[in-house]
Amino acid sequence: MVTTINGIHHISAIVGNVNEALDFYERILGLRLIKQTVNFDDPNTYHLYFSNANVEKGTVFTFFPWESKHIGRKGSGQVGRIAFFVGKGHLDYWKERLAAFGISVEEGKTFDRPSIDFTDQHTLELSIVESDKLEDKPVLLGFYGSEIWSFKPEASRTFFVEQLGFTFVKETDSHLVLQAGDREHYVYIPKEAKERGAWGVGTVHHIAFSVKDRQHQQAIHDQLAAANYITTEVKDRKYFQAIYVREVGGVILEFATEGPGFTVDEDLAELGNHLMLPAHYESRRQEIIEKLIPIQRKVD
Repeated sequence: MVTTINGIHHISAIVGNVNEALDFYERILGLRLIKQTVNFDDPNTYHLYFSNANVEKGTVFTFFPWESKHIGRKGSGQVGRIAFFVGKGHLDYWKERLAAFGISVEEGKTFDRPSIDFTDQHTLELSIVESDKLEDKPVLLGFYGSEIWSFKPEASRTFFVEQLGFTFVKETDSHLVLQAGDREHYVYIPKEAKERGAWGVGTVHHIAFSVKDRQHQQAIHDQLAAANYITTEVKDRKYFQAIYVREVGGVILEFATEGPGFTVDEDLAELGNHLMLPAHYESRRQEIIEKLIPIQRKVD
């Protein structure tokens, strides 16, 4: 059994207007913008990366803004609700902060800890979970976990445990709960399958799990190939190497290396301040810039 997963590497979602999303995640939720780049498969679309303040492993949230306003349909074959965590005693701060911005919150129902549920302005489903970690500041510290909306919940549980070495934690009235690696990241699989989802604004495209390096990534590939799963070739994403597979329940999974990291083209203090392009698009920089909506960052 492969046991090389180190938790969540990143989660990638589809949003609407880039500046609306940037304002929500940077100014309201307080995440740090660490990379402005483009979709490596479509340079006419941004790919923005966020993390916690210290750019720690396992904290990266990314989005592709689809300015077309094509609304997605949430359902099976997708990643569902995404949960961030805060230190103990800081949940009330977030209830008040979100309410101050006119964002409706409900007591958490998905994750089995004190939490609040809400959506961003493009209908992505989010939660903030209170952990037992003692922290002075009420900042989002990283991911607690996410839902995996599978067509075949029990088959997905078997896949994650037997093929990826996840730990089955427990079964609740509504979910199967698994732990991904050693970073206390959790996957919640609803026991009741939903109708088929469709990509578009307000949906999550994929979840990426972290592997140390190419050797460990190859071990994942070989394990899946031996079980007759088809993975993609290695994709060079500049900041990490990636392979993808669609698990038995229909959800796209990525396995991303921890290196070389986000400082290969920007200093740590400058992360997120400039449009960074992969080498094969650099000759088209001006053309690409002219097609992208200018980034407008707000400050309180």
